[in-house]
Amino acid sequence: MTVSRSATAGGAKARKEAGETATGEGAALQMGELSELLGYVLKRAQLRVFEDFLRCVAPLQLTPAQFSVLLLLDRNPGRNQTEIASTLGILRPNFVAMLDGLESRDLCTRTRSANDRRSHNLVLTDKGKAVLARAKRLVATKHEARLNELLGPESRATLLSMLTRIAREF
Repeated sequence: MTVSRSATAGGAKARKEAGETATGEGAALQMGELSELLGYVLKRAQLRVFEDFLRCVAPLQLTPAQFSVLLLLDRNPGRNQTEIASTLGILRPNFVAMLDGLESRDLCTRTRSANDRRSHNLVLTDKGKAVLARAKRLVATKHEARLNELLGPESRATLLSMLTRIAREF
């Protein structure tokens, strides 16, 4: 028996709605209460959103975390690396490694703080500003546009508000 591509796609959609996941062998796994756990569904959504983000900015070779750092540096030039890492929830060793990478690509610079020699202040370079401007255009016209199309403006605003509340209060 042959199955049309549209029938297969429709079947996959029905399985997703029923809380099932197809396996490589074609049988569906029963997700049970896993599909009702907010943390699990949030993580799955985050993975899909990050995959799309990475596809959109692939020419620039930026991760979501690197993009976030560049955005904060653009709005907060000269702030120290501890403030930036803390704001984004990035562990210090991971942040130092990320900064090493951004600095080696000439996207930002670290300078010793005049007030605290143990601290470094961060600024975007001209190249960093140019890469960020291009990334912002790609994110807005491709990535965020797809999310807006999927959710619609009202649902997007509601979801953003709910996620912000979880991030602040939980």
